[in-house]
Amino acid sequence: MYITWLGQSCFKIQTKPQKETEEVTMITDPYGNIGLRMPRLTADIVTVSHAHFDHNNVTALQGNPLVVDQAGEYEIKKIFIYGLISYHDKNQGTERGKNIIYKIQTENLVLTHLGDIGHILDNGLIEKLEGTDILMIPVGGTFTVGAKLAAEIVQQIEPRIVIPMHYKIAGLNIKLEPVDNFLKEMGVSKKEMVEKLKITKKELAAEKMQVIVMTKK
Repeated sequence: MYITWLGQSCFKIQTKPQKETEEVTMITDPYGNIGLRMPRLTADIVTVSHAHFDHNNVTALQGNPLVVDQAGEYEIKKIFIYGLISYHDKNQGTERGKNIIYKIQTENLVLTHLGDIGHILDNGLIEKLEGTDILMIPVGGTFTVGAKLAAEIVQQIEPRIVIPMHYKIAGLNIKLEPVDNFLKEMGVSKKEMVEKLKITKKELAAEKMQVIVMTKK
């Protein structure tokens, strides 16, 4: 599996669900006009966590992808996707509405994309997200959890790999906090920048959780 960060909460995930299948390209939360340029991509599947312009620009994608933008259980091209209801704020969605968490199973790996979550997880969500290998979590505050709450959510889920997203980078015209605040909360002093993450189940760290900061492609 290959994971590439395209900025904000948008990732390209290239996976072969089974050895005999062709590669499938998934895109998460494609963005509109936020100061960053959404690259022209062809996708098979796109997930949308909520209907805000910086997360739902599916028209930017080519290839007539299958769009998943509702909670529920899906099997698409031998990839299992579970959409779980959460909230964009800490007050049950009364401020910013609902948010969909996506738990994705492919290549014997479990990826969880938290979208624009705005609150600590309750016991029900913790149970449903058990077994997450790779966690994509917003850390920039303002519209989502900030560094401190993000670090608490990481401890709730206990993934093997943590990939921060939705934070301030050059060119972004939305006011967010930098990723360094989250790294400090996580006790990570050295920031390893990765342009493209290649990962298999066998390659997952057996002991220590990894925080991987990705370079925007």
